[in-house]
Amino acid sequence: MQRRHLVKTLIAAAVLATTGSALAQNYPSKVVRVIIPFPAGGPTDSVGRFLAQKLGEQLGQNFMIDNRPGGQGIIGADAVAKAPKDGYTLLFSASTHTTTPMTLRSSPYDVNKDFVPIALVAKAPLAVSVNNKLPVKDIKTLIAYAKANPGKLSFAIGSTASAGHLSTELLKRAAGIDILIVPYKGSTPAYQDLIGGGGIDGFIDPVLGALPYIEGNRVRVLAVTSKERLPSMKDVPTVGETIKGFEFYSWYGLWGPAKLPPELVNKLNAEVNKALASDLRGKLLQQGYQLAPGSPEDFARFQREDMTRSQKIVTEGNIRAE
Repeated sequence: MQRRHLVKTLIAAAVLATTGSALAQNYPSKVVRVIIPFPAGGPTDSVGRFLAQKLGEQLGQNFMIDNRPGGQGIIGADAVAKAPKDGYTLLFSASTHTTTPMTLRSSPYDVNKDFVPIALVAKAPLAVSVNNKLPVKDIKTLIAYAKANPGKLSFAIGSTASAGHLSTELLKRAAGIDILIVPYKGSTPAYQDLIGGGGIDGFIDPVLGALPYIEGNRVRVLAVTSKERLPSMKDVPTVGETIKGFEFYSWYGLWGPAKLPPELVNKLNAEVNKALASDLRGKLLQQGYQLAPGSPEDFARFQREDMTRSQKIVTEGNIRAE
């Protein structure tokens, strides 16, 4: 009986392996739908469209973007979690894909169990910007000002559990300062109040989003959250130059539903890495992104480490979805 069960198990495994190999070999044979769980026009949508276009060129099939906004990214991600495991429905999202569920009482899916990481695409450093009238010039003087004026410093956040939100919470704790966090529905209204004297002193936002305001001298940039200074902003120090070890990014990746055949995951990963070595590389670097090619295992490890750190910030900051 045991021998018969073992034989059946081995046969089933062989069939699955053969099916996965055949699927990967013929993939894609039709349009691939890439769900982006945010509206068109934002950073996630922009990077996702760049990547989808390049994958389509490389593989000879249309990678069609399907924007599914709502529920802070939950609606679109849930559609991928419940999609067939054939590689024709993928998720392109930001780091909020892993952090937003941490702030919810319940989530329709488990990030670790219901998705397979395919490729980490890019990391986006953030810029710490303040109102031009605030009497600070760098992170050191910001800390001094906050300690001299307890409870008076206010920073905007574009959305709950965003990289900007978590990095603001991290800055509060690492520097030992009191910052009032003011939630906004997106970065545009946050910048409007930051510039127009709407009671906001600062805002931590991806460099790409902050750059037009920095270059227009409408805000003062104090530092960036990357490990090293950015080539495009060499005169701007890192937060880590003042607070040792401080480093934070928004990041973007490609996922599929759980149990996607490994052969297909590896094929998609190879194509993403190929795309990141093409002319797409220049486009993303020009916009301030740091490319992050690697294996699916590299992405899975990066995700685990990032989620561990983010969960600590969410717990200590008592961050809850609105």
